[in-house]
Amino acid sequence: MTTQREITVTPDGVSPEQFMQALTRFESVVGPDNVLIGEDRLTPYRKTMMPVADEDYAMSAVLQPTSAEQVQEIVRICNDFGVPVWPTSTGRNFGYGTYAQGSAQGHRHQVVIDFRHMNRILEVDAELGTALLEPGVTYQQLVDYLEENDIPLWVSCPAPSAIASPVGNTLDRGVGYTPYGEHFMMQCGMEVVLPNGDLLRTAMGGVEGSNSWQVFKWGYGPYLDGIFTQSNYGIVTKMGLWLMPKPPAYKPFYIRFRDDDDIAEIVDMMRPLRMANIIPNAVVFAHALWEAPAVIPRSKYYDGPGAMPQADIERMKEAEGFGAWNVYAALYGTPEQIEVNWKIVTDAVRALGKGEIFTQEDMAGTEPFEYRAALMRGGMNLQEFGLYRWRGGGGSMWFAPVTVAKGSETLKQTRMAMEILNRWGFDYCGEYIVGMRDMHHVIDLLFDKTDPEDTRNAHACMTELIQTFRQHGYAVYRTNNAFMEQVADCYGPVQRQVNQTLKRALDPNGIIAPGKSGITV
Repeated sequence: MTTQREITVTPDGVSPEQFMQALTRFESVVGPDNVLIGEDRLTPYRKTMMPVADEDYAMSAVLQPTSAEQVQEIVRICNDFGVPVWPTSTGRNFGYGTYAQGSAQGHRHQVVIDFRHMNRILEVDAELGTALLEPGVTYQQLVDYLEENDIPLWVSCPAPSAIASPVGNTLDRGVGYTPYGEHFMMQCGMEVVLPNGDLLRTAMGGVEGSNSWQVFKWGYGPYLDGIFTQSNYGIVTKMGLWLMPKPPAYKPFYIRFRDDDDIAEIVDMMRPLRMANIIPNAVVFAHALWEAPAVIPRSKYYDGPGAMPQADIERMKEAEGFGAWNVYAALYGTPEQIEVNWKIVTDAVRALGKGEIFTQEDMAGTEPFEYRAALMRGGMNLQEFGLYRWRGGGGSMWFAPVTVAKGSETLKQTRMAMEILNRWGFDYCGEYIVGMRDMHHVIDLLFDKTDPEDTRNAHACMTELIQTFRQHGYAVYRTNNAFMEQVADCYGPVQRQVNQTLKRALDPNGIIAPGKSGITV
């Protein structure tokens, strides 16, 4: 039984006596072993990579349910005692500000739901290419399942991927690198525990006996799945996903460009190929300072203060064979289809008059090509963790503004970001991930969290990036928990009011993840 001494902090607005009663009821639902309290058991959940004090995100307890029914009971108990609860899938959302279990909630002293025990692959239909998963399932687990059962389907995953959750990544509208890389587009059907404890199955899942829950997204009436992404309106306990049939042939390739300003011409060359589906996957344009951490330490070329000087970047590019921009894409289909499309791609590069194109045969065994080639077929790896070794010190934030796939816009964003980052003493570690018509500009702001001045500068730099890009009509599509309010403001007061209206209607007690995405009661 829980004792008073074991409770480090209680949720804001909840008395110690009330919280003790809530813990006793939580234990009756999930069992004492699945209610974590006390410093020893909570410390692994409290480390963040954001430029804030870890204690600012201290949780009161962690719950580890094993079923949707247990989640329903947890939510009802939270309503009875006014205890806020923050769900996390596998908690490996490193790039958006968290570490360890990644449970840095929006406000202090919440109870975290950790779904590590809800990790069942409930169904995979090899003929239809669908899967039904619980939130604790990892990408590696799903890939292993497909391989062990000889199911010829590919998984689209983010990078790094193996330890992350398909459900969690999709709910945060993450992206991958295969033709199925727009992950929410490939989602179909959810089971959601609502804030009052009711269980909602969206779209065809609401029809008793339906066998089309994972194949028809829309159902009847308003489409609801979208409101449960990047929100705090419910807790998703099951999700359907579409998986890509393994193609007969696959041809990854790499194009190296020498100069930073080449980015404009690269985008304008690649966009028509992407829109025409000649290149069907999410094309990546990785800057040299995104490439380098995967294979070398920063100190090999520069170990001084502030941003890496351009002269040292050029020296590194020459010695290591990096381009200023390194483009990765792939062709999929039959050998005949690939042959036709390969000629179209190579003709486009030749017409541009710059850029060196390489095939898998040219680059065999080299990094980071091999890791990129694996990503574009859904291969698991942790290569991108090299970013966190680049400067050291455990600090990382991803700044990810969206822009249109036009060269002029991309050049503008790159210059703006470089200027702000360098002025605050940080490197431009950036890449673009290209959709059909949009580009996700992903920048990892790496800093030394053990250095107070570097941490303060990182916070100020992130603030300026968000403000400056907003002034130019750009906003990020995801952010870490420390900057949710600032990012939500970028999208205007009407959207915030609509979000709040939905929150009040569904969760009048503000129980689920208060403050997520800037949404409050």
